[in-house]
Amino acid sequence: MEASLIGFVDGRLVVPDNPELVALPGDGIGPEVYEATCPAIAAAVEASYGGRRAITWRVLPIGQAAVAQGLDPLPEGTVEAVRRHRVALKGPTMTPTGGGHRSINVRLRQALDLFRSVRPVRYFEGVKSPVRNPHALNVVIYRENTEDVYAGIEFAQGTPEATELGDWLRARNFDVPDDAGLGIKVISKARSQRLVRAAVRYAVDRRLRRVTLVHKGNIMKATEGAFLRWGQEVVRQEFAGQAVVASDLKGAPVPEGVVLVDDRIADAMFQDLILTPSKFDVIATTNINGDYISDAAAAQVGGLGVAPGANVGEGIAVFEPTHGTAPDIAGKGVANPGSMILTAVMLLEHIGWDEASRLLMMAFAAVLASGRMTGDLALGRPGIQVLSTSGFGDAVAAEVRRLAALTAG
Repeated sequence: MEASLIGFVDGRLVVPDNPELVALPGDGIGPEVYEATCPAIAAAVEASYGGRRAITWRVLPIGQAAVAQGLDPLPEGTVEAVRRHRVALKGPTMTPTGGGHRSINVRLRQALDLFRSVRPVRYFEGVKSPVRNPHALNVVIYRENTEDVYAGIEFAQGTPEATELGDWLRARNFDVPDDAGLGIKVISKARSQRLVRAAVRYAVDRRLRRVTLVHKGNIMKATEGAFLRWGQEVVRQEFAGQAVVASDLKGAPVPEGVVLVDDRIADAMFQDLILTPSKFDVIATTNINGDYISDAAAAQVGGLGVAPGANVGEGIAVFEPTHGTAPDIAGKGVANPGSMILTAVMLLEHIGWDEASRLLMMAFAAVLASGRMTGDLALGRPGIQVLSTSGFGDAVAAEVRRLAALTAG
């Protein structure tokens, strides 16, 4: 069947049975985990829809693959293709430390206004965890994706811009050393509120108990504190009868079926996620806090190898695993494609192919529960069958077919 593009009408995706989606394999282990994931996706779609639906992938360069072709690490043609196709599956891309080009991920999120990073974190049976009760953590993290210190407004020490800004600050009695590099933290009302709105809407639609706004407003009152105030304002103005700000209850119980919106100081949140993880359903937070918290939460359930992610805007979404490029193991066939497979689960759900999404998730969980996994999750444990990168993807695809056959029988 000939592939077609996804549409966007009245705020909703219009998905044909034969969509063409963009694939951006990325750097390091990215191409390996992408290739291992494709058979699992194809198996889930085929088993769910019997040939009535299929995905065609348009593979485009990004990162080092683009540089090798003499292009910018984030080619404008690639950005425009993602904008036109509306849905992309992306592998990790390398960001130089202390110099070189800016983060491709940040640039892509800003170029397409992918304003929310969505990272579900849950435990899978069979995965080793550093905590005693990893099952208690089942949370979705909504991280603002376009501003905060990630806006990239920085001035290197010794530059005319840093000197000028430093002089301006010192003239107003701010303690800024004259040999400092300077960065600006940007938190805006509109972008904070759309992030909180999306997080609360997610909780309301799924009948969850709680949304927690995480901030450092006790110290950064004009930015992080404002994020909290603006978020609470959205709840009061737009979710009457559906969600309630905790402080507005004044000790009264939460009404039946109403989402509680409370808040936590960012540093306290790290402790609470370990001590009382079952209290949290959805976390909504600023960019830098979300980066830290999502990785810390993933560590509790076994690491980034089982932590998917999505960057979502208005009618456009880029799905990518949360781990890095791991250049030290690239090409060795030992990388874990789990995060990419779980990211594909999110992609299938996003386009409304729920049957394929659920089947792929069940197959992934079943493979891990059976003791089959890549070496990073096995960690020398007895009774574990260590699989290669492609071997794990093939195992998930085979499990998809087995589960589908059981259901059909």
